Amino acid sequence: MFSTAQSIYPVRAIREIEDQLIPSAKPSLMERAGRAAAEDAVRLILDRPAAILIACGPGNNGGDGFVMARQLAQAGREVVVAFAAAPERLPAEAAKAHADYLAAGGTIVSDLPAAPANGWALVVDALFGIGLARPVEGRYAGWINALNAQPAPRMALDVPSGLDADTGQPLGTTFRATHTTTFIALKPGLLTNDGPDYCGEISVQRLDIEAPAWVPVRGQAIRPALFRAHLRPRPRNTHKGIHGDAGILGGNTGMVGAALLAGRAALWLGTGRVYVGLLDEYGPSVDCSQPELMLRRAHALPERLSALAVGPGLGTQPAAEGLLAAALGRPVPLVLDADALNLIGTDSALQSALAAREAPSVLTPHPAEAARMLGCDTACVQADRLHAALEIARRHRALVVLKGCGSIVATPDERWFINGTGHPGMATAGMGDVLTGLVVGLLAQSWPAESALLAAVHLHGAAADRLAREGIGPVGLTASETIDAARGVFNGWLIEAQRDPRITPPQRPIR
Repeated sequence: MFSTAQSIYPVRAIREIEDQLIPSAKPSLMERAGRAAAEDAVRLILDRPAAILIACGPGNNGGDGFVMARQLAQAGREVVVAFAAAPERLPAEAAKAHADYLAAGGTIVSDLPAAPANGWALVVDALFGIGLARPVEGRYAGWINALNAQPAPRMALDVPSGLDADTGQPLGTTFRATHTTTFIALKPGLLTNDGPDYCGEISVQRLDIEAPAWVPVRGQAIRPALFRAHLRPRPRNTHKGIHGDAGILGGNTGMVGAALLAGRAALWLGTGRVYVGLLDEYGPSVDCSQPELMLRRAHALPERLSALAVGPGLGTQPAAEGLLAAALGRPVPLVLDADALNLIGTDSALQSALAAREAPSVLTPHPAEAARMLGCDTACVQADRLHAALEIARRHRALVVLKGCGSIVATPDERWFINGTGHPGMATAGMGDVLTGLVVGLLAQSWPAESALLAAVHLHGAAADRLAREGIGPVGLTASETIDAARGVFNGWLIEAQRDPRITPPQRPIR
């Protein structure tokens, strides 16, 4: 569980690494990539004796395919290579890979052949990889459509052709892989937006190289290793007062449930006391399903809180805006969600107050809320989710999670993380409120803000994944169900952490 975190590099950084290493690499990076891809292919099709089809393009991705083809043929597999470009126009390394494949007895067809009677064992996309910056058209679009129609496993080299490796946006016709073998490091587009729908299972082949120290690692995949140090079991001599007081502010008329969901999530994650301030003047005075929550009118939340969340069911009326302005002035860790973000997106005074805060601020927008904060539309946010998250973090001097497929956590100093847990069943009402409760619960228990956000985002998706494995969802999963599952996953992490010699013994918080 506590395996080393994985780095993620955008295309520009991958190119810098390649430019630095290609001249001196022995064997070449292309040779290593093709060999690694061949090894992955063998693992995929051990029980499939039919021929392998490799479609090679006019650049270095095609060169990787030629090396792969040579390696597979030398291992005794039947390989068919389709290549329609002019060999003399290939880049130098790819031209060598093409010549080496032919010299080893390989053959090439100039058009994509029909599948044999027993089908293909595997079809491989070695057309464009990360080198594509425009939609695939003409012959290659037809090839990709034909490859996508094959019932065999479909493998992409580095990145499915047609997918933007930085943004996860499909550029027109796009290869839909069941498996992607990516080289050197993960790329953002594999993990967010539409990327996961096109990449299938991802294998990272590092090619036995280390990135040069001068290429900064700004991105990482979220793993428990990133917050392992804070997974400490509690001391036996403990009481609720040392586990924090969390406040939830929201629950306007017709939206009380949002605030209650956030409160329950914070409580079930171990917060000592949870206060829920409701704007609905006719709202309940007790949560009959969770009577441990302390319900108040919105203006009556205690002054002394360990952390505060504002937004679940808040509404955008003047009273809500005034409460948000007051919350921004509190010197405690603050989580802002839903209508709190919508209000900030249209009010320059609130924006200035947020940017001026000294205590940690955590923002949890979905794409539409992010668009309002940036003054653009949702399509613009989704076209480059990483840029959008980083821009919000920079403007507001806050930690940000841009929710969605491959949720992105961004920091004000331009570091970023992408989460891989969760599934489509989480696209349902109340899930964002649960995430808010998880974040504020960890903040109330004295977790550093960055670790709290990373852990909550990863935990939220891991809880939904556990439920799906147990037959609860993905279709029909409810936000309420993830709260209990999150508690179970979190306690599992704590148990595992106790077995890890790198985790320090429990310490009694000082308050």
